[in-house]
Amino acid sequence: MSTQAQGQASLSDWGSGGGGGSSSELRGQQAAQEPLPPLGRSDAKPECAAMPVTEKDLAEDAPWKRIQQNTFTRWCNEHLRCVNKRIGNLQYDLSDGLRLIALLEVLSQKRMYRKYHQRPTFRQMQLENVSVALEFLEKESIKLVSIGG
Repeated sequence: MSTQAQGQASLSDWGSGGGGGSSSELRGQQAAQEPLPPLGRSDAKPECAAMPVTEKDLAEDAPWKRIQQNTFTRWCNEHLRCVNKRIGNLQYDLSDGLRLIALLEVLSQKRMYRKYHQRPTFRQMQLENVSVALEFLEKESIKLVSIGG
């Protein structure tokens, strides 16, 4: 056979799977039909896979939320300095309503319209103080959406 005829024969053999490549071709077809195992499958699940979607989203936003919390805390402390009060933890320190009331009074330069508990010892007293602060905001025409005591 000439060189050109050999080249055509080898190309046709290669394309049709003729010659010694038939067993490897069958293995490739079998592998394509069998489902592949999931990548990275192991007995130990990573923490993110075990978390519900909401917790995973919160975990991803955690650095951003921490920055926002720290920034707002510093801003509040700057304003509360003139009344000798300070916020260390937003959730805990604003829960009794006293620092929230003080912050609103400093920012608005007005006194609360209603009396509030100066030393709230019970949860009910703390909730009343927060309600007084929220009522003050309503009377000052500041609209709050989905925020309550």
